[in-house]
Amino acid sequence: MRKLKLHELGRKTVEEFIQTNKFPIRVILDDIRSGHNVGSVFRTSDAFLVDRVYLCGKTPAPPHVEIYKTALGAEDTIAWEKCSSAVEAIQRCRQEGYSIIGLEQTTASIKLHQAIFSKHEKYALVLGNEVNGVDENALKLCDQIVEIPQLGTKHSLNVSVTAGIVLWEVFSKMIKD
Repeated sequence: MRKLKLHELGRKTVEEFIQTNKFPIRVILDDIRSGHNVGSVFRTSDAFLVDRVYLCGKTPAPPHVEIYKTALGAEDTIAWEKCSSAVEAIQRCRQEGYSIIGLEQTTASIKLHQAIFSKHEKYALVLGNEVNGVDENALKLCDQIVEIPQLGTKHSLNVSVTAGIVLWEVFSKMIKD
């Protein structure tokens, strides 16, 4: 066994990536404070061929030094838009036929492993502020609320970690369908 060299990974060029059909998955970032978190979400979105990222409210947008540090160029491959609020982004996605999935701990949330995702559907995932979570007005517009089960002492996961876990779960279920 040996580790693969970069040239052996078969990665797309930026031009090839932009031309590649994306999965019908969008990410809505609701008032994320950290550019590092935003950059990490861009990078993870690149890995799973996400269609678009919405940067809502106070969420920083490129050009931004913290985004560059963690995105490692994914801010150039992933389509993104700045929106005044998550509600605005949700409305845009809904008009384009996306099911809206909020990632939050609520009395109505279901566990991530129980959620059903199909390659025949389009999904917009709403991730909230590092302290306050998803805005209440945005939550009211979600078709489904999903949470990641946690068994430790902490109340939540980092927003970029949550994005990675949920994007993997959606992606893996969509490719099995």
